[in-house]
Amino acid sequence: MTNAAAPLTAGDLDRFRDRADRFIAELDEEFYLHYAGLKEELELAPIYERYSELTRLEQAQALGQTANGDRGVRELWRFAAEGYLSDLTRDQAEKIARLEASLEATVNGETIPFRMLRPAMANEPDRDKRERIDRVRIELTEEHLNPLYADGVHIAQKGVEQLESPNYAELYRGFGFRLDELADQCRALLDSTEKVFEQAADRLFRTRAGVSLDDAQRWDVIRTFRAPEWDPQFPAAKMLPALEATLSDMGIDLKSQKNVELDVEQRPKKSPRAFCAPIEIPGRVVLVIQPMGGADDWRALFHEAGHTEHYANTSADLSMEEKRLGDVAVTEGWAMLMQHLTDDPAWLSKRLDFPKPHDFEIEGVTQLLYMVRRYSAKLLYELEFHQAPDATKLSNRYVEILGDALKIEPAAADYLADIDSGFYVTGYLRSWAFEAQFRTHLRERYGSEWFSKREAGSLVHELWETGMSMNADELLNEVTGQEIDMDAVAQLTRETLS
Repeated sequence: MTNAAAPLTAGDLDRFRDRADRFIAELDEEFYLHYAGLKEELELAPIYERYSELTRLEQAQALGQTANGDRGVRELWRFAAEGYLSDLTRDQAEKIARLEASLEATVNGETIPFRMLRPAMANEPDRDKRERIDRVRIELTEEHLNPLYADGVHIAQKGVEQLESPNYAELYRGFGFRLDELADQCRALLDSTEKVFEQAADRLFRTRAGVSLDDAQRWDVIRTFRAPEWDPQFPAAKMLPALEATLSDMGIDLKSQKNVELDVEQRPKKSPRAFCAPIEIPGRVVLVIQPMGGADDWRALFHEAGHTEHYANTSADLSMEEKRLGDVAVTEGWAMLMQHLTDDPAWLSKRLDFPKPHDFEIEGVTQLLYMVRRYSAKLLYELEFHQAPDATKLSNRYVEILGDALKIEPAAADYLADIDSGFYVTGYLRSWAFEAQFRTHLRERYGSEWFSKREAGSLVHELWETGMSMNADELLNEVTGQEIDMDAVAQLTRETLS
C-alpha cells in the first residue's frame, strides 16, 4: 500500500471494528430481506452512505500500512479494500438485483420469473423445453445483465489500481491468498480424476437424462442432478425432523436455539440459491432456502444448517474479525460436512431407512466430483480473468476451460455472472478438501456412524466455538496434523466411484 497513509492506532482499530460490525449486520439484513423475497428493492446505497468512512480509499490504505503481518488487521484491510470496491460497483449490483427480481420470460405460453428459470429447467422432464428455457435465460442475461456486469468489471479494475495493486489477483496474493499453489493442486486434480469422472458422469447422464456424456448439453446437467426419481425417498415432511434428530445426536437442540431462525417458505421473488444470513453472530442467524423438491432440498437445508450452526455456536467473546471475517473455507467446510451426510449410506440408512443407499452415494459423489472439477476450472479461469488487460474479452476462454474440465460446454454468456467476488472460489475448493480430510478423520476415530456419537458432536461443537479465528489449514492441523490438500478429494471420489 502507499506510504502516504499513516498507520492506525489501537483506538482507531477498535472504532473501525465496531463500525464495521454494524455495517455488516445491516448489509446482511438487507440482503436477507431482498433475496428472501420479503423486500422488492435491494437498497444498499443508504447503508453505504451511513458507513461511508469504512469504504474510503484512504481507510483501506491506512489499514494496509497498519497490517505488518498481523492477521487480524490484515483481515480488516481486506474488508476495507473489498468495501471500497463494492462501493464503487454498488450501483451495478443494485440494478442487477432489481432486474433479476423483475425480469420474466415466456416459454410455451408460461411466464417464468428470471430467478426461477434454473429451477424450472431442473424440474422440466422435456429436454427440448429445457433448451428453450436455457435459450431465453441466455438472451435475458446478454441483453439486460451483461452490460452491467461489464461496467462493474471495468470500474473494479480501476479501483484496484487506486489500491496500488497491478491487478485483482495480485491484490489477493497480498491478502495472503495462496492462489498459485491452489491452482497447481487443481490442475493435478483435473488430471488425476479425468478418467473416473468421464466414466461416472457418462453412467449418470445415461441413467438420468437418457444421453451419453458426449451428447449431454448444459440444460441436461441441472435436470440430471435434480434426480426427481429419488424424490419419494426425500419427503419434505421429514426434512426438519431429520435435521433436528441429527443435531440432537451431536448435542444440539435446534428448537431451543433462540438465536436461529429458519425461513423455508416459498415466495415468487425468493432467490433459488439457498443462503445463511448471519445478521448477528452469534445472536441472530437466519437460514433461507427456496424449496425445489427432493434431494436438492435436503442437501441445501443441511448445507445451510452447517453455516447456521457454525455462526450460532461461535463464541461471543471473539473479536469482530474472528466472528465475521477470516477464511471462508472454514464456514464452507462445516456446511459441506453437514451437506455430505445426505449422501452418506450410514446416515441414509439410520435416518431414512433408505433403499439402495450406495447407489445414491455414487450419484452424489459423481455430482461432487463434477462440482469440484467445475470450481477447479473456475479458479484457473478467474486467475486469467483477473490478470487480463480487458477481462470482458474472455468469454471464449470461459467456454474452453470449463468445457474441457466438464466435457460439457457452458454458455459463453455466463462468463461474467459466474464469478463471485473476493476469489470466493478458493473458499469452496479448500472447504471440499477440508471436509474430505476431516470426515475421514471422524470416521477413523468414531466409526462410520460418527454423526450419531456425542463425542464427535462435542469435538465439532468445540471447533464451531472458535468461529473464524483460525484458517482452514490451522483448524485441520489442530485436529489431524494435516495440511489442506485437494488430492484428498480426488482420493475420496476415486475410492467411491471405482
